This record gives sequence, C-alpha cells and structure tokens, in this order.
Amino acid sequence: MRAATISKNKIKHSKADHAFNIVNYLVFGLITLICAYPFYYLIINSISANDLSNNGLINFLPRQIHFQNYKDVLKMSGIGTAALVSVGRTVIGTACTVMASAYLGFMFTQEKMWHRKLWYRLLVVTMYFNAGLIPMFMTMKTLHLTNTFWVYIIPAIVQPFNVIMVKTYVESIPRSLQEAAEIDGAGTLTVFFKVILPTSKPILATIAIWAAVGQWNSFQDTLIYITDQKLYSLQYLLYTYLNQASSLASLVKSTGNAASVANIATMQTPTSIRMTISVIVVLPILFIYPMFQKYFVKGIMIGSVKG
Repeated sequence: MRAATISKNKIKHSKADHAFNIVNYLVFGLITLICAYPFYYLIINSISANDLSNNGLINFLPRQIHFQNYKDVLKMSGIGTAALVSVGRTVIGTACTVMASAYLGFMFTQEKMWHRKLWYRLLVVTMYFNAGLIPMFMTMKTLHLTNTFWVYIIPAIVQPFNVIMVKTYVESIPRSLQEAAEIDGAGTLTVFFKVILPTSKPILATIAIWAAVGQWNSFQDTLIYITDQKLYSLQYLLYTYLNQASSLASLVKSTGNAASVANIATMQTPTSIRMTISVIVVLPILFIYPMFQKYFVKGIMIGSVKG
C-alpha cells in the first residue's frame, strides 16, 4: 500500500536536475544535428536547382526541387547490371558471413571440438598479420577467382572479429539449455540450429549489419580483381563516375537539348553528379540500419561482455 502511494507521488527534481536535463538534451540534440546534417545536405543539393547547387547556394532548404539528376545518373551505362552485382554480393555475402561466424563461434565453445584452442588461436592470429596485397592477388588468381563473382564472397566469409563476438555471446547463454537438448538426444547441429541460432539473434543482427555495410560499400576488390565490366559493382562504377564528374556533366549536356534559360536549373554539373551519386550509395544503408537497430545495440552490449 505504501509503495503504491509513493509511486503515485511525483518525484521532485531540484533546479540542478532540470538544468542538467536541459543541457543534456541540448548537447545530444546538437550531436544528432551534426551527424545528420551531411546526409541532409547531400539530399537537398541533389534535388535542388543545379546552377544554385553548383554555386554553393543550397545550405538549409531545397530550392526549385526536381529529380532530373537521378533520372540522368540512372540512365548511365552499366548502372542496372552493377546494381544487381552489388545487391547480389551484399545478400549472399552477408548470409555466408553470418552463418560462418555463428557456426564457428558456437564450435569454439564446445569442449569436444578437436584441438579447439589451437584452431581458435590460429584464427585470432590472422587479425594481427596480413600477407599483403600482392600475395592476396596471387592467391585469388591461383584459385581462379579473379574475374568471377565469388571473389566478392569467399574472402569475406570468415571474419575473426565476428567469430570472437559470437563466441563471447554464446558463452553468455546458459549452458543448461544445450545440456537439456543433448539429454533429449539432440546432436551438435540440432543444438546449433534449434537452440543457439534462435537465442543469438541480437549478435547475428549486429554482424549482419557490419557484413552488409562492408559488402555494399566495397569497391577496392573490384578495382583489384575484376576487369570484366559485367562484374563491376555499383560502388566501383559510381566511384569512376565520381572521378569523371566534370566530363560526365559535359557529356550529358552534349547529348541533351540545346541549353536555354528554362533548362539551366536541371542541367547536369559536376556538383550535381557528385551529390546524386553519394545519395544513391548511402540511402540503402540508411534504410537498413533502423530495422536492425534494437538488435544492434543489444548485440554490442551483450557480445562485448562475457557473462
């Protein structure tokens, strides 16, 4: 009864508490604004009049809104095929990385695994030593992976840091769950798929975000291993367009109608191409992250502290 009465009474805050809350909200609001403004700046400049954007006159609000920039960029040669390659490598690569990290992280917690400590140490050592670019290229060429789609997938499947995160998370799961399943006759794979995977969603979602962002943003592997234009990733293609923004703007102008006062606002400029390409690359990640945010935070907190 007394507890209920206390809960109904409002907790009194001192002036210092109110002042702290105000400052706290202001600081975090300012940090949020600083983090969000670059993305907002890209978007408003990509949909505003190109002549104004090119002169640096678009800073806070879009002016003379149009979407011709996106239409022109998406019409560029090879965009469709490159987008399919990037989506394919992101989906398949993320799935393979998550499953490999989950299984290895689980197996490294099993005492019956043959020489598990030795294999775990060998895995961890790879985080500190790297053979370098040339040996890596020679290895991919020897395995006949250059100029193939799988050169995007196979080298990124096993990531030591992800395996360590999953191992730490699995160690925090009550051992009694696995023991109960084993008493009922469950084998190693059954325990993994029926017990460990369902209870490891937070850390696996965290790894999925890392893997997806890494696969989606990567263009260095295309630069090193791929010469076949049909296998160019979207990021690599947009990267080349970004470096050729001035010439592309001239090309778009020359292939369009003669310039007039009416179409100057939508005529491509190096700035409009850079802004539009940056938005196209960033937007998918901005949409994906909020979907996994709750799992991401929980996975980071639990997976980083051994229970």
